[in-house]
Amino acid sequence: MSEWFEKSFGDDYLIVYRHRNWKQAEQEVAQLAARLDIQPGARIADIGCGMGRHSLALSRLGYIVVGMDLSEALLEEANRQNSGGEVEFVQGDMRKIPLEDEGFDAVVNLFTSFGYFERDEEHIEVLREIRRILKPGGRFLIDFLNPDQVRTSLVPESKRTDDSSGTLIMERRWIQDGRVVKCIRLSDGEGGRVREYTESVRLLDEDWFRSALLEAGLVLDAVSGGYGGEAYDRSASKRLILFGRRP
Repeated sequence: MSEWFEKSFGDDYLIVYRHRNWKQAEQEVAQLAARLDIQPGARIADIGCGMGRHSLALSRLGYIVVGMDLSEALLEEANRQNSGGEVEFVQGDMRKIPLEDEGFDAVVNLFTSFGYFERDEEHIEVLREIRRILKPGGRFLIDFLNPDQVRTSLVPESKRTDDSSGTLIMERRWIQDGRVVKCIRLSDGEGGRVREYTESVRLLDEDWFRSALLEAGLVLDAVSGGYGGEAYDRSASKRLILFGRRP
């Protein structure tokens, strides 16, 4: 049986998330990269790179970037944006990253590209893979949602229309079995084609990451609650951003 992300991260994803701002991605990446403490020219792997917003922003800061994602549709969009070939984009599963051992000065996993799998051991496999491709002393950054804030602020339903295509997008959200679940329904006008997708992310908290990172052989150095380096507030911060290294 296929997993939810194999279906959800296709062409319709580009419609659902068309509103995501490329310029904002550049600002976020600049703030986060400054805290990684690595120099331009360093090699960075962007794991779960999606349509390449953050990979391309890192490249423009002077880093050598490889972006990896499972989705063919999103990688096609990333390569359309990658007109100068600055970034190398590759297809792969983050549980078995198709990149060389100890080949990177830093690994980033951005915008909640984590927590997708059914078993927590699979998430720890991802962390072990991050360790494997990092050079000794290499840095990692995981930018995840803050589960406590999600639980208290979740909007059960919303709907909007995509201006470019006229597609009606309806979203329902709920918490179930320790996961935040979103059902997305797209319809192309009255009587038009209807598609439905599900997104499901495990609500992993700071304590889980501390234990899992230790098990994977990684060191957690700092936790932040926002892209500007804000202190992490378990109840109020919008993000759970983890900085660390391979010892």
